[in-house]
Amino acid sequence: MILLTNVSKTYSNGTIALKNVNLYIAKGEFVFVVGPSGAGKSTLIKLLMREETASYGDIIVNDFDVGNLKRQYIPYLRRSIGTVFQDFRLLPNKTVYENVAFAMQVTEASAKEIRRQVPFILGMVGLASKAKMCPHQLSGGEQQRVSLARALVNNPAVLIADEPTGNLDPETAWDIVKLIYDINRRGTTVVMATHAREIVNGMKKRVIALENGMIARDDEKGVYGYED
Repeated sequence: MILLTNVSKTYSNGTIALKNVNLYIAKGEFVFVVGPSGAGKSTLIKLLMREETASYGDIIVNDFDVGNLKRQYIPYLRRSIGTVFQDFRLLPNKTVYENVAFAMQVTEASAKEIRRQVPFILGMVGLASKAKMCPHQLSGGEQQRVSLARALVNNPAVLIADEPTGNLDPETAWDIVKLIYDINRRGTTVVMATHAREIVNGMKKRVIALENGMIARDDEKGVYGYED
């Protein structure tokens, strides 16, 4: 569950990134966040992950009071959130298996848990046969699948995807989104910021549009609504 109440964010240079945002995302929802560049999408994601703090307002994510969270509890919040980015952010000198296992190691999971969970997740994203390869040996779509596996390996309640298809060709992009949708159907809440008009229009999911730091639209079965 995600709840924002009267949330605003103003940066030190005076830039207003978000202004009086009120938003509720229920457990298990699939939500697209769209809007022009500079509309506040990235700031919203950073606030949810506590990479930034709000200037005003309250943010609740997975029962964590994000704005008032003490520093030592921030890792617990982030363990409940899986993240996927446009640029994959894989460790280049580690294998596929090691990249995914690393996400469990930082949570101090046991070696037994890692040996059980990593192959399961790699199988889920269709990469069981690629476990010993390094990122440079993979296609862009396969690298994004590794990123997705890493985001999911700790069973997060929420998956945040920030432009996950931005570097992919249209066919591969659809494959990744279908995989994310399959994960959503298993019960994971998905928040996906995107400029992918055809994907948003084709999925017919909830669409939240940000413009000038404010919510301009919030449609249950929405469309992208912007020209390329």
